[in-house]
Amino acid sequence: MAAVGRPRRSCLAVPGSSVKMLGKAQGLPADQVFLDLEDAVAPLAKPDARKNIVAALNEGDWAGKTRVVRVNDLTTPWTYRDVIEVVEGAGANLDCVMLPKVQNAGQVQWLDLTLTQIEKTLGLEVGRIGIEAQIENAAGLVNVDAIAAASPRVETIIFGPADFMASINMKSLVVGALIPDYPGDPYHYILMRILMAARMHDKQAIDGPFLQIRDVDAFREVAKRSAALGFDGKWVLHPGQIDAANEVYQPAQADYDHAELILDAYEHYTSEAGGRLGAVMLGDEMIDEASRKMALVISAKGRAAGMTRTSTFTPPAE
Repeated sequence: MAAVGRPRRSCLAVPGSSVKMLGKAQGLPADQVFLDLEDAVAPLAKPDARKNIVAALNEGDWAGKTRVVRVNDLTTPWTYRDVIEVVEGAGANLDCVMLPKVQNAGQVQWLDLTLTQIEKTLGLEVGRIGIEAQIENAAGLVNVDAIAAASPRVETIIFGPADFMASINMKSLVVGALIPDYPGDPYHYILMRILMAARMHDKQAIDGPFLQIRDVDAFREVAKRSAALGFDGKWVLHPGQIDAANEVYQPAQADYDHAELILDAYEHYTSEAGGRLGAVMLGDEMIDEASRKMALVISAKGRAAGMTRTSTFTPPAE
């Protein structure tokens, strides 16, 4: 079964240059918050943004949230200072570093080695800080298998749609939405390619942002497509998108209950007391080992989201 890992139904982007937004984000119900040093921060504001992020990580209340910092990509002059200042300043209060525009495994390995050196120097647990790799161009997608396998620190593979669309000359200015002139989903191959690489290496797969932040209904429809494929979550750019993401990327209550019933029933019927059976009926449905594996995925997602079951399995009377 693919890894569930940390809950990442909703991954909230927060610009490191805004002290106000860094404070507000702490009270929002997002599973993950990533404090941004890249696209959301102007070049001249990046040095101060690093300091803001270090202070927010050390002094803020991020209880229940995965704490991530997105540094700049390795083609810029800012990346090494981003990593050094943030991890040296707040490494004990940081869960992951997000590396954008990853094009090959070597870039992930550079970040892994740099983190290891800082952790050893500071006496931090080596390997505890994870890596999130963002795929934003053709090279990254072609090399996504090697990127996913580049380091045991890698926890997620993320689709970055805006830069990806630009990199392949896609004829659209609407990020994440369907293109009326294309008879299908133009992102389906990209999403599936990322998902296959992530699952092959037991990583999470995260969908990128939807920029029409006030159209929550449209956000929900876009999110449903990647959730149906098996993605673990999606970026949110506005507090209004958080509840929708949390709902879409967790199982429906009926599906969660049904998955738990399948697991209980299968455990009973395969036991000595249940007759050591491999395939049985649960109501009108036949369940077997394949059913158990499918139910494990749904139950794991529900448990990670903190869902509570509303039904229980009762073995039939003898």
